[in-house]
Amino acid sequence: MNENIFREYDIRGIVGLDLTAETVSIVARAIGTFFSHNNAKRIAVGFDARESSPLFRDLLIKALNNAGCDVLDIGRVPTPVLYFTVFTRDVDGGVMITGSHNPANHNGFKICLGRATLFGEQIQAIKNIALSRAFSPGSPTISSESFDIKAALPKIDSADVLAEYQRQLLRRVTTGEKNLKVVVDAGNGMGGVTAVPLYRALGYEIIELFTEPDSDFPNHHPDPTVVENLQDAIKAVKETGADLAIAFDGDGDRIGVVDENGRIIWGDELMVLLSRTVLLDKPNSTIIAEVKCSQNLFDDIKKHGGKPLMWKAGHSLIKAKMKETGAALAGEMSGHIFFADRFYGFDDATYAGARVLEILSNTDQTLSQLLSDLPETFSTPELRVDCADEKKFIVVEQIAEEFSKTNQVITIDGARILFENGWGLVRASNTQAILVLRFEADTPEQLKLIQETVEARVNYFIG
Repeated sequence: MNENIFREYDIRGIVGLDLTAETVSIVARAIGTFFSHNNAKRIAVGFDARESSPLFRDLLIKALNNAGCDVLDIGRVPTPVLYFTVFTRDVDGGVMITGSHNPANHNGFKICLGRATLFGEQIQAIKNIALSRAFSPGSPTISSESFDIKAALPKIDSADVLAEYQRQLLRRVTTGEKNLKVVVDAGNGMGGVTAVPLYRALGYEIIELFTEPDSDFPNHHPDPTVVENLQDAIKAVKETGADLAIAFDGDGDRIGVVDENGRIIWGDELMVLLSRTVLLDKPNSTIIAEVKCSQNLFDDIKKHGGKPLMWKAGHSLIKAKMKETGAALAGEMSGHIFFADRFYGFDDATYAGARVLEILSNTDQTLSQLLSDLPETFSTPELRVDCADEKKFIVVEQIAEEFSKTNQVITIDGARILFENGWGLVRASNTQAILVLRFEADTPEQLKLIQETVEARVNYFIG
């Protein structure tokens, strides 16, 4: 078993290589054993549109039953619908089978115990169970005639939670008088399953791009952090005169936005828009943003009466920090947006998109005008550099150590190196064998200098 499938906040690998039927069976039994150890007796299970997902679902349900857990099978849904189920149904945890934004031949498991998404030591506990094969002994055998054997054995129920999910989201947003034309690009992932019916029900005109789930992702990859993947959305906005485009990743928990001019609104700019609105209703609220976000965001939160908090990237890590601090809103550059304001605090791109539409429908301004007062800075998107899993964290440590001799380095998550007129970030991805880099500066010249300085050392340490 490739131990690197056990990531910081999920379990993920390549189907047929890292995740064979045998490996998935072992991992599934380890998950079931983990639930059993934590007295979690009823587990919700959902899966995405990937070709391998139905088989993995069957193997997981069997393993959960063998560990003594009842299963609530919610079928093929976006990841936020699994989270919604954990918050609204009588379950003790949940497992979402998804490869998220990774290539079509990847898959994996996002796991909740209670309402909290697992990360760190809890994922490692599942790993240790899997490697040691220290599984629960199996379903209880009931022999006494005084027991109802059928009732006592673990069982499988199914539920269609999409309708209730839709009803709740409709109640949690309002629609203004302004009519909006919205491009929805799901990239043949799961986002269109929830976004299209919700936005239509709210009264918006929807232009659909690739909203039918397809495990091959035949049009473009469903990852809205990559510029190339947003070109169809940009083109559609310009051709149709749409007010904006909303794009989704493969499992519907990350959002990408394009304004009326075809300009990409990255996650930190989107957080500026959303945080201003939240702070109008909840002044002095804590708002969390991860280390890749622009300094503009942290400054803007403070300017509008909020408490900015820089934190680690990763959906599980941010949700845990939100719970700890009582934050009203949190977000990542990657498009994970977490609303505790009027919502449950988990990352749901369909709901985040609805909140953007709510803002736009209640103002005469365009999306670009709403953000036009932000100070001009120059930045890169997330840059990805291949680096082996066993080496990537070492490289980050080397970068932090070297630059700390001359610069202030924030090491909350990776190395955010502060320069006089900007900053550069090097961090190890928790989901892929890559380093993630990002740079920001006051001028293009300063940006180029900071980027070249940091990239030279990254390339040196990678070898």
